[in-house]
Amino acid sequence: MKAFMDKDFMLKNETAKHLFHDYSENLPLIDYHCHISPKEIFEDRRYNDISEVWLGGKNPDGSYFGDHYKWRVMRSNGVDENLITGDAAPIEKFKAFADALTMAIGNPMYHWCNLELKKYFGIEKPLTPDTAEEIFEKTRDMLQNDPDLTVRGIIRKSNVKYIGTTDDPVDTLEWHEKILADKSIEFMVCPSFRPDKAINIGKAGFTDYIKALAKSVGKDSLDSADDVMDALSQRLSFFKEHGCRASDHGIDYVPFREASKDEVNAAFKKAMVGETLTKDEIDGYQTAIIQHLAREYKKNDVVMEIHYSCTRNVNERMFKIEGPDTGFDIIRKSTCNDELACLLSSLEKEGNLPKTILFSLDASDFNIITTISGAFQSSEIPGKIQTGAAWWFLDTKDGMEAQMRSLGNLGLLGNFVGMLTDSRSFLSYTRHDYFRRIMCNIVGQFVEDGEYPNDEKALKRIVEGISYKNAERYFGI
Repeated sequence: MKAFMDKDFMLKNETAKHLFHDYSENLPLIDYHCHISPKEIFEDRRYNDISEVWLGGKNPDGSYFGDHYKWRVMRSNGVDENLITGDAAPIEKFKAFADALTMAIGNPMYHWCNLELKKYFGIEKPLTPDTAEEIFEKTRDMLQNDPDLTVRGIIRKSNVKYIGTTDDPVDTLEWHEKILADKSIEFMVCPSFRPDKAINIGKAGFTDYIKALAKSVGKDSLDSADDVMDALSQRLSFFKEHGCRASDHGIDYVPFREASKDEVNAAFKKAMVGETLTKDEIDGYQTAIIQHLAREYKKNDVVMEIHYSCTRNVNERMFKIEGPDTGFDIIRKSTCNDELACLLSSLEKEGNLPKTILFSLDASDFNIITTISGAFQSSEIPGKIQTGAAWWFLDTKDGMEAQMRSLGNLGLLGNFVGMLTDSRSFLSYTRHDYFRRIMCNIVGQFVEDGEYPNDEKALKRIVEGISYKNAERYFGI
């Protein structure tokens, strides 16, 4: 029986151990997509206790901060909502989470949490209901007093070189400006452009958002889809001035319906006066905006990330109570991969296809995405179109293995840009460690099984590339 989570955790063959410890483990991290707060980085926030770090609480505006992955674990264990997003005492929330985590055998959350306790707090014993109070007290003392456990300290301890936050086009980027001006911050923190609210013409809040977008470019109103495109272009230029290297589109499905300029503007005007749009009108508007933005990304050397196949906020009662991003989203079965290929083709024929990373929540899309990616590669850069890392509900051992095996089968695994946290927690950098171990185990097994030669130079290039160097090149860091 192997020891629990020892130094060779997840490394099941000798080649894997060598590749991880000698070529991957100590490389810096490029976290090119996450949801952490630049404000907390600049202010170098110090957390009161681990419950606040892991389970979060309410912001002054009533919204929540915290990790909805963990909230789902607790709900699945029958925990009362007051101990999850309510105002229960931090120790009681933590004990409830510890009890739920004990039942999470096979869930990556179990590994992530114990990896975090080990890396940041030196705690080797597993988190259980019996150890919860002791661990809570030890971590609270360290979080309140250890100089290496402020937000910046955690980032440095994690060996992070680059952080790509997720930011709305109307954001002032004041915290990024302050970070850039602070010469004591040696790692890079750059905004990523998330224009979903300007694209989601069929969703609630669209008209209010367009007013905010107008204000961000010094206008009283935006009167057409053309005006929206111009405003987004201006905001992207502003983001680029602040180091933006990537965009992110979090869409339910990938639309593709080419419509005339008149049709797109007519759909926009209908939406702005509160009229209901048809699906064709919605898809025509969204396609036009995404195509426009892709052209701007190409011009500005900004990577286009597309996340799709998610249905959000399916529990209507809880959504009304808790709001978005609180753990009530599900996997959506994809039916839009032909549309995705058409979207890329429409940009390719113009010479306007940017570097693109494609993520789907539907695991059956891995092979499809990899074949779509392979149809649009070019000499601009190896792996110009990427099959994105296993994302969200697929961010598991099985999901990561499936994604990398698909890429190995149908594409070039060696050019993969690797892992991202997609997290709201500053302790989540151990997810890179978790990924690197799984990746090295896959590569090592190919060698052990005689399916790839024991070529030290080639293996070093592959492992260092997937761990760090491919992303460094791809994002121009």
